Amino acid sequence: MIQSHRPGGELAFLTPKGGLVRFAARFGPDGESAGHPGRPGRTVTLDGDRTVVQYRVAPGDRRALAALEREAAAAVALERRYGDMGFREVFTRVVGYDLDAPEPFVLYRPASGEPLAAYGGALGVRDQQRVAAQLVLAVRLMGAAGLVHRAIGPDTVRWDGAHVRIAEPYAALRAGEPREAFGAAPWASPEQRGGTGTADPRDDLWSVAHLLYYLVAGRPDRGAGPPADLAAFRGLTAFHDSGAFAPSAADRPTPVELMRFLRVPDPLTAATAEAAAANRSGSSGRTAAPGRTAGAGPAAEPGRPAGPGPGDHAGPLDPAGPLDPAGPLDPVGPGGAAYDRRIARKRADLGLDRPEPPPQEPGRQGRPPWWRLSGRRPAAPPPAPPAAPSPPAAEAASAERLCPHCLLPVAYDPSRLVTIDPKGDRVPLDVSGDLPPAHLRDLLRTAYQVCPYADGGTPHELPVPYLTNGRPLTIALVGSSGVGKTHLLAAMLAEVEQGSLEPYGLKCLPLNPDTHRAFLRERVHSLLQGRELGRTGQQTFARFADGLLVTGNGPARPVVFFDLAGEDLAQDGEVARFLTGVDAFVFVLDPLRALDLPSLDPVRERNGLRRRDLGDEAFTTVLNRIPRTWGPYVAAPAAIAVNKSDLVRVEPAVDRWLGRSLPPRFRPDEVRAESRDAHAFVSRHATAAWLRPFDDCARCTLHFVAATGGQARDDRFPHGVRPRRVLAPLLSIFAMCGLLPGVDHREAGI
Repeated sequence: MIQSHRPGGELAFLTPKGGLVRFAARFGPDGESAGHPGRPGRTVTLDGDRTVVQYRVAPGDRRALAALEREAAAAVALERRYGDMGFREVFTRVVGYDLDAPEPFVLYRPASGEPLAAYGGALGVRDQQRVAAQLVLAVRLMGAAGLVHRAIGPDTVRWDGAHVRIAEPYAALRAGEPREAFGAAPWASPEQRGGTGTADPRDDLWSVAHLLYYLVAGRPDRGAGPPADLAAFRGLTAFHDSGAFAPSAADRPTPVELMRFLRVPDPLTAATAEAAAANRSGSSGRTAAPGRTAGAGPAAEPGRPAGPGPGDHAGPLDPAGPLDPAGPLDPVGPGGAAYDRRIARKRADLGLDRPEPPPQEPGRQGRPPWWRLSGRRPAAPPPAPPAAPSPPAAEAASAERLCPHCLLPVAYDPSRLVTIDPKGDRVPLDVSGDLPPAHLRDLLRTAYQVCPYADGGTPHELPVPYLTNGRPLTIALVGSSGVGKTHLLAAMLAEVEQGSLEPYGLKCLPLNPDTHRAFLRERVHSLLQGRELGRTGQQTFARFADGLLVTGNGPARPVVFFDLAGEDLAQDGEVARFLTGVDAFVFVLDPLRALDLPSLDPVRERNGLRRRDLGDEAFTTVLNRIPRTWGPYVAAPAAIAVNKSDLVRVEPAVDRWLGRSLPPRFRPDEVRAESRDAHAFVSRHATAAWLRPFDDCARCTLHFVAATGGQARDDRFPHGVRPRRVLAPLLSIFAMCGLLPGVDHREAGI
């Protein structure tokens, strides 16, 4: 990749369809671009005869990079959806992008025409109508793709005498995302300027209405509501009558409704209607061009009230590229139906409509079925959280629990307590004296109990809080070496350390302060400082990486995380014996190994990886080893984390989730929607073997996550570490295990 100061060289980038291309490139000088403060733009000549416009961000500017990623995802979504259709020219067309370059960038075709700022009061009535119709069409198209442009104004919309072209989607948000304060009066709506509520395509209609007022009246309005002299301009009757100038988005028409006021045909409605008609007729041949009806003459130019005229060069919709009838909120299209069918099959197999689940299969070493992971039967009301007991009381109140290492029952025994000194030696701890309660609690907080079954070859001990609180929850991260398990766990615990679980009603303390500090120092801090973590070494005995004491629904429960080397998980040996006692699993899916997407080929080549049609070896080994204790399914709850999702961020199904923050409370319906999208996305681009955890586990959710937010180079992340949605799998596990207050654990994950 060439550097920004070089006048020429080579430029490599990904096209909107995901292919990698390389061109000889000559670079023009940097210049500020309208609407892009602080982001330089320049022309680039490719192979000597093709000119594009490049916008890039400086290394290390995380906020600018996040905005560029969002812009690239929006631009690619529009190009993929409408790039083969006649009305594509209303958008500035994206050419390519590289979000992992030293200076990440996006490329566009140069936009022709002049900004509408030059036409205030100077356009004829017919041109005003055409501008109005095409702008409303552009808003309609973006809304159908689930996007809100948010930057429509006289400086960002061009007119070439036949077509408008709105600027690059550098400020775009997904419809339904929280509004970010952006823009100024009168072009941005009051709600958008204030950053209140959620983004709505009708925000853009406000901008269009005020832009048309400027073109007709020759001056901008104040932007507080309908202009005082609005009724004096006949050319704005449709905007006046429809309520497009209403200060609240809820009081404005939808783009489709405003198109009816303007008497402009909606090509998307026509395309969907023709596709539905073709499906009903069972025809397998090509349909007529969307936007035309049988016996009709030539289709009207999209965005024009009447028939064709001189200078037209936008044709009808391409009949070979109809819109996906699934609509904007289903970016995976009909592929999500497979998820729906599988969930329905699971519910039928598991008898979830029956009042009581089937009994547990005998001989499971005391392991309760999934519906008792919360410590109560499904029909029982949740008990009131008791006060934290002292260790002797906890011993009497709690049954023996399994040692997570050797899977043998262990109870709290004050005579076997030790502390571990800085050299790693075990020092016996005597708590038999008459110690003050506060002193005793402080000693036990950092104490360990030697497991009575530990022998000389596998010495191990358990933190005392593991034995003196509620029933433990053990979680294992599963995946081959290099899929990012350690990075994901470190990113999860970094979020926990920053209090990100508190909005969900969860309080977290270290299970053992010394162990937790060591994990933070060796893993979490290193990751957050931008260093790539080394691979987890193989072990001869499974030990957990870190643990938490989590208080949520009921008494505090120990939660311990296992992060074993992929080689250990992929081998059916003794080190993996502990898996049969694990309570929950996070299966970490690596897109580089799973997904058949050309955009991933350069990364695979750089990392020496190949795609695997047979799935992840660790997934297979682990699932083959875990007993089926509830019909044909694994009882332990599971989550599939599609890690490194930043590599496929521009895919609409991925961007829909990775581009938004986790909600401040757990929403089962939203988790099901993400699981449906992720399942369909993986199904479309990978073999069925990669979804085996979903098929084998009774309850399983799927999530798009990014532990690092970028690719490492020379053992560092050049753009910093930007974890995204890493708590989503953990929250789902907690919900399925009854830890989240206010969530029905019986319905979570299925």
